[in-house]
Amino acid sequence: MPRIKNIILPATRRARGRTRVAPLRPGDHLDQKTFHARYEAMPEHIRAELIEGVVYMPSPLKSPHGEMHAHAVGWLSDYHQATPGTRLYDNVTVILGASSEVQPDAALLLLPEQGGEARTNAQGYLEGPPELIVEIAWSTEGYDLDTKKNDYERAGVPEYLVIALRHSQVFWFLARQGKFRALPPGPHGILRSQVFPGLWLDPAALLRGDMARVLEVLQQGLGSIRQR
Repeated sequence: MPRIKNIILPATRRARGRTRVAPLRPGDHLDQKTFHARYEAMPEHIRAELIEGVVYMPSPLKSPHGEMHAHAVGWLSDYHQATPGTRLYDNVTVILGASSEVQPDAALLLLPEQGGEARTNAQGYLEGPPELIVEIAWSTEGYDLDTKKNDYERAGVPEYLVIALRHSQVFWFLARQGKFRALPPGPHGILRSQVFPGLWLDPAALLRGDMARVLEVLQQGLGSIRQR
């Protein structure tokens, strides 16, 4: 099976200095177009999201978040490289609707020719729901499992994975009739994507940082496809 070697990184916001634009403030109620214009005018190091029409600006990221982010992207990267027809994004801006512009930790997509719904617009941003969104929740756990979950559900995201560090839990939601339902684990507690064949995860191994086990289970999932 051919291997895909590239991970597509997010488009960088361009600095704006031509006109004065009001800065973003946490809690602002904005539509997506107004939010986007203000976000592009902010300094490059600022991160903000529009969730259900409200501006959220997460606090600086701590080392547990950064380490788990690297583990999650490594797991997704191995799957992406082994699976033609997929695309992997790390911290990319995604426009989901008139009141939603988010920047998930990771997103795995099907290419349009494989039935994927997300598209890159003329400005280089993603529009439409990725097939799988992954969030690492530390300071953001409160809204990753609440308002952001509602936003993703409303936008039609098929699968949503939250790695909640404070409570050492992994939540994998699957859309069924427009509502998120918990993805039931299979034998040995392994979670298996319903959208991406062979994308298997041992959540306990991921939480304890046992990446050898995480990647072993992933290879078992990929092997199950080859045996069909």
